[in-house]
Amino acid sequence: MKILLAPDKFKGSLDAPQVCQAMIEGIKMVSTDIETVSVPMADGGEGTLDLLLWYSGGQKKTAQVHDPLGRIIEAQYGISADGKTAFIEMATASGLPLLKIEERNPLLTSTYGTGELVKIAIELGVEQIILGIGGSATTDAGIGMAKALGWQFLGADAKEVEAIGGNLSLIKKIIPSPTVSQLPKIQVACDVTNPLYGINGAAHVYGPQKGADAKVVEILDKGLRDFARITGLSEKIFNSPGFGAAGGLGFGCVFFLNAELKEGVKLLMEFCDFDKHLTNVDLIITGEGKIDNQTLQGKLIKGITSKAQQIAVAAICGTLDASLQQMQEIGILYASSILNKPQTLEDALKSAYEGVRDATYYLVNMIYHTSAIKS
Repeated sequence: MKILLAPDKFKGSLDAPQVCQAMIEGIKMVSTDIETVSVPMADGGEGTLDLLLWYSGGQKKTAQVHDPLGRIIEAQYGISADGKTAFIEMATASGLPLLKIEERNPLLTSTYGTGELVKIAIELGVEQIILGIGGSATTDAGIGMAKALGWQFLGADAKEVEAIGGNLSLIKKIIPSPTVSQLPKIQVACDVTNPLYGINGAAHVYGPQKGADAKVVEILDKGLRDFARITGLSEKIFNSPGFGAAGGLGFGCVFFLNAELKEGVKLLMEFCDFDKHLTNVDLIITGEGKIDNQTLQGKLIKGITSKAQQIAVAAICGTLDASLQQMQEIGILYASSILNKPQTLEDALKSAYEGVRDATYYLVNMIYHTSAIKS
């Protein structure tokens, strides 16, 4: 019997590789003859780039960059073991958690620090950059990032405009970086499908959580529209899914970096060669901290069940809040919570490893001693 383990993290308690290890312990309690393959996963958000670094055997590094308001901070990035790929999470340099609530103002924030991390990766000579753009504090269409890479933005007086969200409408001329043709391949993990501007765009949908009131939202949306026109691209392009991600950084990555936007789950599956691991697999076990209708409709479990085809998929979770019908529709054969008694959240988090191990044991023990899947 061969089992593929493809869980997400259990937020607040276990990362995805730790979940895999707990599952393996449970399986080995059933039989040491069962073959296991661990392919820890993420949903494209928090933890995705850590897993990419884990798969590549790379290391995290730190660099001094500017935060969203221009202050010097230490930010992390990663380099694969072979030195060919850099992993960058924009939130470490330009993320909302870097600001106090009273500091949040997308008119004043910039993605300059993200650009500094990209510049460092380029100077290291990497062949590829994988950039995650979730959790931004910015709505600057990536001009801050571009500024750090040598792009210039001029106003009506031909003087340089500060690269912040509130100045997008002031830009009248764009001067490309002299190194624009020397960029490595860049892939952007992006699970947001919003267009650059409009009622479903970056400012209207995400501006309020970054500190924008109704008036500021309108200023930002106009700025995104005005800047879009200056680029000379067609309006049809600005409606492309994902261009509104991270305050328009999705668009900025494509325009300034010639990057490719990809769903985080698909990017991760390609990176770890998920399809290859399906050979001769009898059962896939996935899981995450909470399974409800929202997670069932999310990209991770859908991605796994679509890849599984005729392979049975089971799920183990902390909280199970989905109906039988919902699980059947998505293709989950079996789902179980690790909570087997009333307990506080604190206790549940502390005992998550043992809970995953035991729930996996009960699941696999039941299957292994039947003829349904046993090989």
